[in-house]
Amino acid sequence: MSLAALPLLSVLVPQASAQAVSAPVWYSAPIALPSPVPQPIFRSASQPLNIAQSQMQPSPDSLFVAYPPAEHETVASQIFFIGTADPNAPVTINGNVIENRSSDGHFAPSLPLEMGENTFVLAQGDQRVTLIINRISIEPPLPEGIGFAEGTLSPAVDIARMPGELVCLSVVASPDAQVTAKLASQTIALTPQTSVDLPPNSSVLTSQTAPVTLSATEYAGCTLPTEPGNLGAPTFTLQAQGETVTAEALGQVSILSPTDFQVAEVTTEQGVARTGPSTNYSRITPLPAGTRAAITGREGEWLRLDYGGWIKESETTVSSASVPPHSIIRGISANQVGDWTEVVFPLQTPVPVTVRQEEQSLALTLHNTTPQTDTIYFSNNPVVERMDFNSVLPDSAEYTFHFKEPQQWGYKLRYEGTSLILSIRHAPNNNSLQGTTILIDPGHGSDADLGARGPTGYPEKDVTLIVSKLLRDELQDRGATVVMTREGDDDLFPADRVEVIEATEPTLALSVHYNALPDAGDALGRSGIGTFWYHPQAHGLASFLHDYLVDALGRESYGVYWNNLALTRPNVTPSVLLELGFMINPEEFEWITDEASQKKLAATLAEGVEVWLSQQQIEQ
Repeated sequence: MSLAALPLLSVLVPQASAQAVSAPVWYSAPIALPSPVPQPIFRSASQPLNIAQSQMQPSPDSLFVAYPPAEHETVASQIFFIGTADPNAPVTINGNVIENRSSDGHFAPSLPLEMGENTFVLAQGDQRVTLIINRISIEPPLPEGIGFAEGTLSPAVDIARMPGELVCLSVVASPDAQVTAKLASQTIALTPQTSVDLPPNSSVLTSQTAPVTLSATEYAGCTLPTEPGNLGAPTFTLQAQGETVTAEALGQVSILSPTDFQVAEVTTEQGVARTGPSTNYSRITPLPAGTRAAITGREGEWLRLDYGGWIKESETTVSSASVPPHSIIRGISANQVGDWTEVVFPLQTPVPVTVRQEEQSLALTLHNTTPQTDTIYFSNNPVVERMDFNSVLPDSAEYTFHFKEPQQWGYKLRYEGTSLILSIRHAPNNNSLQGTTILIDPGHGSDADLGARGPTGYPEKDVTLIVSKLLRDELQDRGATVVMTREGDDDLFPADRVEVIEATEPTLALSVHYNALPDAGDALGRSGIGTFWYHPQAHGLASFLHDYLVDALGRESYGVYWNNLALTRPNVTPSVLLELGFMINPEEFEWITDEASQKKLAATLAEGVEVWLSQQQIEQ
């Protein structure tokens, strides 16, 4: 993901003003940042990169502000100012001298924001940079006088539910009012609620996760329709101070038939299933192509499937059926195919699945499946000690694979006809780098996706490529085969990088990044190395590399995070995303861009991978 181009501020370097300033780009985190720019795929300019070649460096004696842009809007209560200037002269912001600058003159102070427009003037000598920061409320703006808050009538999109299922309506409106909603022939009283909002997921990165009580008054109420049909759009009525205001919701409400089934079949290779009807909801186990399930609800472009997961309708085809998809299961079989064990689950129809991976086991649940299993044969396998079976009433079957060693190396799921194939990866042939394939993903790339930027405007995408190439050379010298997702200034979507991982099936996958923070973060107070994992099979590697780099290099620790990122989600191999330092921290930026430090970092990281592999118990 890349961010829309934002103007840079430079007194003496006007050619930099069209470049983009980027806050941290988490490949799936919902941070309130500028809209993404369309990216061409695989636009390549494969020249080697170095610090001196960067076209975004200000002249040494110029005042330069890399972030925020000249006009910026945020909900944060404070904001940091990232930039640089002549180290031999003071820099002020609104008349106050900026302290704690680095030896090269970089700065990153954070200042509080009042609601509304805030003006900041940075100055050094006769140079001036003026910034206008508009702090807006996280709450919807209330109307003047009596009325409803714009955009708060719910449902805002068409929804469908099953008979006997709650349908809840809500709206934000003027306080001390009587509010009702009419749905079909029924009038529903909506009562005031205590509204509590939660910060975005990115707040974990700044330790600001406390719930926020909203002052706006939300009115809500529910009904329990029992008959199928289209109930239309609800009409809301507000009465207060002798006035009456009405408004109709944008979304209509329908009740599905309990006997005329609609069935969704997954058409993409891996259908993205979630816990709710938007990308704000957590991902759950992807659904292999061919998966079929009855539809039990709709919300806008999203379908709720009978096992509980939601999926976009665009990833499916929908057809009518007289009965919902269901299967029995009896015996299963297992075969060794190259470096994988393939377990075949014969079914009558492809059903939804859930995978739960733990430290030394993997559990596969088949939904909409009734077991008729009495005998299981599973022995003499290179990686699996035993397999347990459990019938989960009313209609699921769970198979748990217990492994001989704690480290798991990857798995895959696919349907062949109506049979589900679970592929479990064997350990490498030895516990050294010899014979392994290591995939390195240099984060970001191209002018459309700069990544985070340091005080001089130097982009993350350049330094990730420099360090990745150094790491490649170090790993190759130790006997590994290395695959790079990009060798030059290529423009790749996260999905393009994941495709390389899935096609390569490397021993390990490392995505190399450098860090930044949301607006409310403390750029001066945050530094250090962080690692990110998603599947338990990657946790040990993420923790080890974090500790190894911190100890060997004497760097600060930013921590080890579970994170739902595109480059941590691949399950075909242990996949770890590395944040090797903060671009926005003035002192750490100097270490990040130091050539000798880059070489030492790459060598230490390669050594860490080698040591971790040597500690794995490989079943021969």
